[in-house]
Amino acid sequence: MSQPRDNPLRPEHFAREDETDDSRFYIEPKLVTHIDDAAIAAARAFYGQMLPPGGEVLDLMTSWVSHLPETHGFRAVAGLGMNVQELEKNGQLTERTIQDLNKEPTLPYDDGRFDGAIVTVSVQYLTSPVEVFAEVGRVLKPGAPFVVTYSNRCFPTKAVAIWRVLDDRDHADLVALYFRLSGQFSQAQAVDLSPNRGNSDPLYAVFAHRLG
Repeated sequence: MSQPRDNPLRPEHFAREDETDDSRFYIEPKLVTHIDDAAIAAARAFYGQMLPPGGEVLDLMTSWVSHLPETHGFRAVAGLGMNVQELEKNGQLTERTIQDLNKEPTLPYDDGRFDGAIVTVSVQYLTSPVEVFAEVGRVLKPGAPFVVTYSNRCFPTKAVAIWRVLDDRDHADLVALYFRLSGQFSQAQAVDLSPNRGNSDPLYAVFAHRLG
C-alpha cells in the first residue's frame, strides 16, 4: 500500500522501549481487565450502539474478554490476539486466530466479510497501524463501523513512542490519522465515553465507517 504524501508518521514514532519479540511478552496469559468495571460497561454500551445485531464482528487484538453486548446475538465473533490461553477462555468468540500484527499486518479473512470491527484499549501497541487499519477496511463490508476505544492505561514498554508522548486528546487525533491514512474510511469521529469522571478509568472512542 502506497503512503499518502502528507503522511507525517515516521519509523521512529513507532519505536518501543522493549523491542524484544512480542510473543515472549505475551507468552504468559494476562487474565486481568485493563480498565475498571464502569469503563468496561461504557465500552460495551457504545459497541452496542455501533454494531449491528446478528452480524459478524471482528474483535482485533483481543484477549480473554470481549467487551461486546451479550444481547446482540452476533452470528460470529472472530477474535485475533496473541495468547492462545486467553482466547480459549473468551466465551464470546466463535473463532480464534493467534497472530502478531506487528510482524504480519495482513488479516487472514476474506474481503468484505465483517459487519463491524473493534479494538479495545490496545491500539497503542501497533507498530504498523496504517497497514492494519487498511486491512480492517478490506475485511469490512461497505458502511461497516470500525470502533477503537482507549484509556490512559498501557504496558508502557510495549506502547509506541508517539503514543507515550501524547495526551488523551492527542491520542484521538492520532487514531483519526490512522483512519485517514489507511484510505479506507469515512472521516473519523471521537467521543469521550468516560463514566463518573474522576471516579473511574477514562474511556474514549474513535470510529469511522468503511467507504464504498
